[in-house]
Amino acid sequence: MIKKLEVLKKSTGISPYIWTLLTILPFYFIFHASSAVDVIAGIILTISFFLFYRIAYLSKGWTIYLWPSLLIGISTIAIYAYSYVYFSFFLSYFIGNIKKQVPFFILYFIHLAVTTFVIYFKIIIGDSLLLKQLPFVLIIWFGVILLPLTIQNRKQKDQLQEKLEDANKRISDLVKLEERQRIARDLHDTLGQKLSLIGLKSDLARKLVYKDPEQARLELKDIQHTSRTALNEVRKMVSEMRGIKLKDELILVKTVLEAAEITLTCNIASNLKVSSIAENIISMCLKEAVTNVVRHSHATSCYISIRQNKQETIMEIQDNGTTSYNEEDSHNGNGLAGMKERLDFINGTMEISAEEGTLLKIVVPHDGKMIEREDLL
Repeated sequence: MIKKLEVLKKSTGISPYIWTLLTILPFYFIFHASSAVDVIAGIILTISFFLFYRIAYLSKGWTIYLWPSLLIGISTIAIYAYSYVYFSFFLSYFIGNIKKQVPFFILYFIHLAVTTFVIYFKIIIGDSLLLKQLPFVLIIWFGVILLPLTIQNRKQKDQLQEKLEDANKRISDLVKLEERQRIARDLHDTLGQKLSLIGLKSDLARKLVYKDPEQARLELKDIQHTSRTALNEVRKMVSEMRGIKLKDELILVKTVLEAAEITLTCNIASNLKVSSIAENIISMCLKEAVTNVVRHSHATSCYISIRQNKQETIMEIQDNGTTSYNEEDSHNGNGLAGMKERLDFINGTMEISAEEGTLLKIVVPHDGKMIEREDLL
């Protein structure tokens, strides 16, 4: 029972004891009637009011106008015959809880107009019982004006709060999903290159195992070293999600291209100045681009250029391979699609052309809008 009372307090914002008092109070005014007939009529009127009040809460469709209209009529009779104005408080609360705007405003203004008119009429004719309780009558009249609007505003606020919480939850889920996708791309880019290197060196070691056992032993040692490096990078990435330095990535790129017997030519500007986020993304794009050169281009040489001007950083990776592709191919596979998604974070762009081999051009503006995200790990 106590739990139910607490729920009532939260749902109405008014102490249930006040509601109980307002429920019993009509009988005080009824028994002030001059005749037994008026007393009996008042009791029937009060019981009818609470019965219809209960039914009104269950009303739907056009009946949402019927039952409140009957209640307004009973409240008007109670004010006129018994000087009892407190049914209006019940009605104000009911009207304030109507969800649809059109019925709410229609019943609100009808109730306000009728209640105001009958109270004013009783004051004009000098009804002594109503004049004795005039301060309370004025309080009820202000309640008729303000209570429905207050309840409506509170309900709208609660609905907006629910929508906000739902939107925040959806945003949180989307951020988590994007974070998972980012981790998946990082794992793909990190492990893909290392595994490609291991595969190339394994093929080379297999060819050299009888021709040059010593060289084969060295290649197997490099495979062991590369696999341990890959494992350490994955552990560090999962535990720290640290950024990748461009200088370190260039060293690894040289090793991969050398193992694939692809001649590398570099033209890297000195004193490159980029943000940590941009450097990480450029490094990952370089790694993926070189991996594609090794896997798909059948090239014998690769040219890498990184330069800067006042507005942007420009990276170009060009090979002389026989396999060419255009920008539409960037939608196929995790690597190129991942590069485009990463560059979108910093307003970067990617262009692919295939004339004499393949040229991949990546442009990152210095004033690009960085999208900072909270680390969820």
